[in-house]
Amino acid sequence: MFDRLKKRWNLNSNFQVLIILFVFSITGSAALYVRKGVFDLVGITEATSLWIKVPLYIVTVVPAYQVLFLLIASVFGQFRFAWEFEKKTFSRFIPKKK
Repeated sequence: MFDRLKKRWNLNSNFQVLIILFVFSITGSAALYVRKGVFDLVGITEATSLWIKVPLYIVTVVPAYQVLFLLIASVFGQFRFAWEFEKKTFSRFIPKKK
């Protein structure tokens, strides 16, 4: 499994793969804490309609995850990986010119 990730992500060691997977997990958890804070601030409860919760969830979690991923990756010395990963991710959403 690690060999496929090392090849796909262009990494050198299994330890670096573990660090990056750890960064992904911390980032996901932290983004959910941001979502909880925003939902509490806005007053979203369990009784709130899904038509309100789902778009607010997306608008809150996606940008928070992107920023937190870069910050947490830099703390663990993986900023270059995170930056390249984000550039590849966003380039998939932009249509290529012919």
